Amino acid sequence: MTALNINGRERTVDVDPGTPILWVLRDSLGMTGTKFGCGAALCGACTVHLDGQAIRSCVTPIAAAEGKKITTIEAVADGSDPVGAAVHAAWVKHDVAQCGYCQSGQIMSATAFLKAQLKGKLPTAAEIDSAMAGNICRCGTYPRIRAAVADAAQALS
Repeated sequence: MTALNINGRERTVDVDPGTPILWVLRDSLGMTGTKFGCGAALCGACTVHLDGQAIRSCVTPIAAAEGKKITTIEAVADGSDPVGAAVHAAWVKHDVAQCGYCQSGQIMSATAFLKAQLKGKLPTAAEIDSAMAGNICRCGTYPRIRAAVADAAQALS
């Protein structure tokens, strides 16, 4: 049995310690907001936060999360997190989503970036591009993603 803190709730799962976080979330806990993309940590669709850091849940074993806090898109999207709420509002304003498949991972990466970045200065376009570089959008909405992250940062400043 593995004890986890997911979105502020204590959960216990009975899985192999090597099982990737992604599959524990989706298959064991029924939390399908985190998406499977490539399975090799290359596309970012599976991004969640582990103690506030954006990680690829498709390759991170559940054993690495024991004693840490996992935050998923379900918690970021519920409106209770001011940074997540600002990112979500900017995503809607800039009509970022096209097919939408990568969006939970994009939003998780943007939220982690802004939480780490916002220390009194707004991020540059290059900083945003660098922070979001690990997330692939097959629809190519990168200019809208950059604009939304910049807009969210402005709203939070």
